[in-house]
Amino acid sequence: MDQWNDLEPWWREELIADTAYESVVTPLLLEVLDAPPDARLLDLGCGDGRVMRAVAADGLKVVGVELVPALARTALRNGPVVVGRLPEELPFRTASFDGAYLVLVLEHVEDHQSVFESVARVVRPGGSLSLVINHPAWTAPGSTPITDDDGEVLWRPGGYFDDQGFTEVPAGDDTVVFFHRTTASLLNSAASAGWALEVMEERPHHELDDQSGIPRLLACRWRLIP
Repeated sequence: MDQWNDLEPWWREELIADTAYESVVTPLLLEVLDAPPDARLLDLGCGDGRVMRAVAADGLKVVGVELVPALARTALRNGPVVVGRLPEELPFRTASFDGAYLVLVLEHVEDHQSVFESVARVVRPGGSLSLVINHPAWTAPGSTPITDDDGEVLWRPGGYFDDQGFTEVPAGDDTVVFFHRTTASLLNSAASAGWALEVMEERPHHELDDQSGIPRLLACRWRLIP
């Protein structure tokens, strides 16, 4: 938790300058969410609550979970928030939510299998789990765009099949770790925890036209098998 507390000012500054949340990330979540109007949802890793605000604007009830206390206090403007760390046991009753979602969070959690299992406990049978992450093609160690002699931008896959790999990205005076797993590993882990895939979407980089053929974001929605 100490590292994320130290990164909190950087995180806020980055989001203020980054238009991706409003233009691509949050709309992509809302596209796959598919929650009934009276649903009670869990926002895992809610940050300052900006996605909570967008989801609640659709009339849904949202409870946030956030690791950094300062961000949790800000998120309180948009609904109830508890301070907690993933994938530790979520402090909620079994089957107490209609669904849950994670937005650009799972790639920072090393044990993604436990996340799927923890969420399966607190979501009712038939409930949903929605996810937006940096695409596994992007998080692979050593993956990077390259330009050929004709000026075409291609993608070097790096260690895509290294499910134990990770990438450290500079963040202010520190770094943020992106834990890598293949798309197959992600889907198989969800399935083993009882989640049935309903929707999967992919998006390119929202600002770089020369990378329009390269996947940048992945979004999924699962249904908990009764």
